[in-house]
Amino acid sequence: MSEIKPVGRLRLGINIDHIATVRNARGGAYPDPVRGALMAEKAGADGITAHLREDRRHISDSDIDNLMDALSVPLNFEMAATDEMQAIALRHRPHAVCIVPEKREELTTEGGLDVARDENRLTHFIAPIRDAGCRVSIFVAADKVQIDAAHKIGAAVVELHAGRYCDAHSEGRSGDSESELRRLQEMARHAHELGLEVHAGHGITYDTVQPLAAFPEVVELNIGHFLIGEAIFRGIQPAIGEMRRLMDEIRADIP
Repeated sequence: MSEIKPVGRLRLGINIDHIATVRNARGGAYPDPVRGALMAEKAGADGITAHLREDRRHISDSDIDNLMDALSVPLNFEMAATDEMQAIALRHRPHAVCIVPEKREELTTEGGLDVARDENRLTHFIAPIRDAGCRVSIFVAADKVQIDAAHKIGAAVVELHAGRYCDAHSEGRSGDSESELRRLQEMARHAHELGLEVHAGHGITYDTVQPLAAFPEVVELNIGHFLIGEAIFRGIQPAIGEMRRLMDEIRADIP
């Protein structure tokens, strides 16, 4: 087993979907997700994530247009593996494209993509996106079969679904949270040894970020809902600034 060396500063991606959720509740133009994205940049975000869902429940097509024009940090375009979304990705050619599972009835993404069951289709689906210069990421559970399949289809990145760990922690199920954290750590190491870049996301809070940030294999965390909620009380820049501080603090302690 190869030695894992710390990778330095951990990148922070901010998901702005739920600024659009608040906007869409009134059907107007405010609050503007692009304004939030630019404020996130100033607060220390290394990238912006936006999920254009098939039902357009939050982020809209015009939001993606405007983000591509306005951002000076990379855009991570989250999308389902559909022909419509592939065409949008190829038109915009964002820095990164993250393929996620999507069900219309779900409130939020409930788990990782089942890559192993759909290997052949996904291999062909991501090829033109990769060829267009986009960095292809696959959102998966901390599961060896799925990580191996993501590697096999030619993805550059896996983003590990941290939701089970974060949910167990918030619900006070310490045994489950410790078990899920160990699973994430083992699978982060496995993905790294395959040559995949390792990210993590979903459900991360101030209370759960540091154990994840301590994994030297992980180079990026993507955080959205919690920080947009926290921004109601703190403001968006202080909310993001505190997350950035916690991440940097634990990374500084890695020997």
